Amino acid sequence: YRVGRFNFGTFIDFERVDDHWAKDRPVMVGRFNFDRIRYEYYRDRTASFEAFKGGKILFREEFTSRNWATDYNFPAVVDGRVKLENYPDETPSGGQGWFFNTRRAKFADRRVREAIGLLFDFEWTNANLMYDSYERSGSFYEKTANKAEGLPSEPELALLEPFRDQLPEAVFGEAYVASVTDGSGRDRNQMRRALAAFNEAGCKLEGGRMLLPSGDQLTIEFLNNSDTFEPHHNAFIRNLRQLGIEATYRVVDAAQYTLRLRDFDFDMCVSRFSMPLYPSRFIRQVFGSVSANSPGSYNMAGIANPAIDAVLEKIIDAKSQEEFNIANRALDRIIRAEHYVIFQWHKAERWLAYWDYYDRPA
Repeated sequence: YRVGRFNFGTFIDFERVDDHWAKDRPVMVGRFNFDRIRYEYYRDRTASFEAFKGGKILFREEFTSRNWATDYNFPAVVDGRVKLENYPDETPSGGQGWFFNTRRAKFADRRVREAIGLLFDFEWTNANLMYDSYERSGSFYEKTANKAEGLPSEPELALLEPFRDQLPEAVFGEAYVASVTDGSGRDRNQMRRALAAFNEAGCKLEGGRMLLPSGDQLTIEFLNNSDTFEPHHNAFIRNLRQLGIEATYRVVDAAQYTLRLRDFDFDMCVSRFSMPLYPSRFIRQVFGSVSANSPGSYNMAGIANPAIDAVLEKIIDAKSQEEFNIANRALDRIIRAEHYVIFQWHKAERWLAYWDYYDRPA
């Protein structure tokens, strides 16, 4: 395709190149069948959804569970002019979650990070806010051979053993998996486990306040540039406050948000990364010490861990698929055991809605 008509901020057309050099190659047969494809741009989801309902947009992928569950009941759906389909999605899924800014002393202890993570009730959130449409994520390598499962293999141990004295013992056991709550939103067992982890880290609950070893109250500001996730944060914040943690949700404009992330001026933020499925230096930008304090880097958590740096080099220098998978699984074990991230969720399906103008091969 080549660029056709366009209007900045409104639409752009792509026109098929009839004499494209590869049009008859086997890999192209049956693809790129439309003479013209147009993308219409809208400033917000509500406006684009109304345009879809009116037939100005013909195809839409939905990403919001509330909308998929409650909004697709307009007349064109009822009478069959708009089709709805759920497609199982088995493609590799990245990891989305709350990233701790470990550059701040209050998050330096992994036991504090683990205790905070225990207070997120995914089961309640999924049932009450997301219509049970999501699955809990536990790794940056969901649905790939690079996700660590069970006990480490011998080749994984060979990479990890030289750093045993620098790593938590959990790295050498079963890969960490977040526990399933009772879905009440106030799971007392989770609260007790979190309190025990806080106490082990030298924190204490006193006068209704969770005090750090320094004597200061533990405070958390969740930073975002949208109120989309506010209900999800509020449920989390409610549990944090029950253990004396002063937690708040702050929404700032896009420019300020970008600046604060660039300068690592936040307690916790939501981000999502998909790991390369081939050796790539990009992974240093996410987990490497070299990027921990480089303004604007992707190392949101401020990870500066010699063991991780050594494993990253094994990933980048891997000479075979097996070496690559082993090194990634070793990295996955460390990331999860260190609790740099509280993983959120991912969809197991893709939600598609389209006007019934087209057909496709079976």
